[in-house]
Amino acid sequence: MSDTILLVGHGSREKSGNEEIERFADQWRKRRPDDRIEVCFIEFADVTLDTGMANAAKGSKRVIVLPLILGAAAHVKMEIPHHIDHARKHFPDVEFIMAKHLGATEKILQALKSELAKAMLALDAPDAKNTGVVLLARGSSDRVANGEIAKMARWLFEETGHEMVDLAFTGITYPKVETVVQRQVACGMKQVVVLPYYLYTGVLIERIARQVERLKQQYPTIAFGLGKYIGFDDAIYDLLDERVADAIGEGRNEPKMLECDGCKYRGFAEEHGFGHHHHH
Repeated sequence: MSDTILLVGHGSREKSGNEEIERFADQWRKRRPDDRIEVCFIEFADVTLDTGMANAAKGSKRVIVLPLILGAAAHVKMEIPHHIDHARKHFPDVEFIMAKHLGATEKILQALKSELAKAMLALDAPDAKNTGVVLLARGSSDRVANGEIAKMARWLFEETGHEMVDLAFTGITYPKVETVVQRQVACGMKQVVVLPYYLYTGVLIERIARQVERLKQQYPTIAFGLGKYIGFDDAIYDLLDERVADAIGEGRNEPKMLECDGCKYRGFAEEHGFGHHHHH
């Protein structure tokens, strides 16, 4: 019996999005040939959390549950921990550890900078001083999760020569991309790069592409660039390696305390009845 890493993707109504996560996992297995890596999804897939944890528990002494998720909203704070508690009851001989989600880190910044550089090259490398950047994220009702994305927008501003790096959201909260582009054009930006804060393709990535096409029609004198989502960047694999090492307390006598254990959000969820809501 050994460890199993359970990679938890969000899941997408767009089948190709889930297929990309499976492909990502295959590539990660090649980088970690000695590890058993399983995949499950929160929703919109055949293998969801309870099934995924049951699969991972078979033949395992320990399961490291690793959220392949950028922001710590309800999925990370309540839903995944809820299912881990369920798995602990059904598999009492197996240790379940929840690793930290990807979060707003140097590795994520590295991946975003790489995609921004590619988008700038596709625009024939215009002057960053008059090229606005819109970091476009899913958005959450959790202000802490939105704050993590705001931090990444600020870091991009600090690390690049762009005078305007703004944040926009595709759902749940504001501002929307059209509003931010309007502001940037009013402030004199001659080019605008829309940079998706997403890991893999899906319904929302397709929507973003359509939004950028409409913006090109609305602003015929502005050049628009569209970055690619970042899930296959080498920095993401490196970050997951770090998350696994931290979760199992590599080099320590005991695994470290992780944010899902004892989290106040979990207490609130238990008190009011567990549940989560989507605003797709």
